[in-house]
Amino acid sequence: MNFSENSNPIRWIIIFISFSIIAIILWNTYTFFQIFKNEERIKMNLWATATKTLINAQENTEVDLPLQIFDNNTTIPLILTENDSIINYKNIDDEIIKSKKKAFEYLNELKSQNDPIKIIYAPGKYQELYYGNSSLIAKLKYYPIALSLIIVLCGILIYNFYLSHKISTQNKLWAGMAKETAHQIGTPLSSLIGWLEILKMENIDDSITHEIEKDIERLQTITDRFSKIGSEPKLELKDAVEETKQSYNYLISRFSDQIEFSFKGPSKPINIFLNPTLHSWTIENLVKNAIDAMKGRGKLSMEIEEDIHHIKINVTDTGSGIPKKEFQRIFETGFTTKKRGWGLGLSLTKRIVEEYHKGTIRVLHSELGKGTTMQISLKKS
Repeated sequence: MNFSENSNPIRWIIIFISFSIIAIILWNTYTFFQIFKNEERIKMNLWATATKTLINAQENTEVDLPLQIFDNNTTIPLILTENDSIINYKNIDDEIIKSKKKAFEYLNELKSQNDPIKIIYAPGKYQELYYGNSSLIAKLKYYPIALSLIIVLCGILIYNFYLSHKISTQNKLWAGMAKETAHQIGTPLSSLIGWLEILKMENIDDSITHEIEKDIERLQTITDRFSKIGSEPKLELKDAVEETKQSYNYLISRFSDQIEFSFKGPSKPINIFLNPTLHSWTIENLVKNAIDAMKGRGKLSMEIEEDIHHIKINVTDTGSGIPKKEFQRIFETGFTTKKRGWGLGLSLTKRIVEEYHKGTIRVLHSELGKGTTMQISLKKS
């Protein structure tokens, strides 16, 4: 049994151990926080006792220790009040105390952080000590939050790595299957070419052999397409108008007369860098999707237009249309509205256009029940 067979339980064990370590760290952080809070409470009680000692001090009272306690507090902010008036403060900006409004707001903040300590120095007379958290406590308070954010970010990175690895594996699988398909088609294709030559020698009607020859060329094109999956295609400087028109005209002859086809484009050549085989595949996918949307009956038009930097190919049908919320989803791998379909056509088309030809493809316009216009935009050379 190899590692891959055990990878799932091992992954869960690693996740469990990781979360256990995180839980221990968070628990220890909380424990340290409570310990420091208690220690600061003890310091403030000593400070309160020292204050009471100074208030009730006589001529022979030892005050060195209380004064030392006062001096040693350099981190904990505090305010001492009597009859709702501030009579002393420590480790607080003077500007805050000078402003009654700011002093009151700051006092309320200290009240929210810790319970006050009551200093009864005579019957019926007392002072109240309010104190806040030291800078150490303040930092420690946000440490679990920062740790949690780091954990979340690490989790996202691990998930993205896992997803990327999974997609990469799937892509390799699809590329391997495509190349094997091209290899398998190649054998009977070679045989068909041989039989075609025999038919020509038998003086069969030229129109029949010509059509068979076109279909064999088409099979060779399809084989070439599949063989290119998973490898970087070679781009050539071609007339985009002519390449598009050839692919479109071939498809016209292969579909029912119930589809009314039309083509409009510039009369002059527009040269751009493209791969003829993959470009033909793109046109075929868009045309077939349009015909499927019309259920084999309607009007399908292709128009090529240009601006200063781009050539734009618009494919318009009179089909069922696409809801606006699905304009982007239709290009996702596996997304399909057909009862039978893999949802690969438009995903593959998008990849060919954007990754290989550095162009864009989008739904230019669509209206439910009236039709859709898809647009490919390619940069001029």
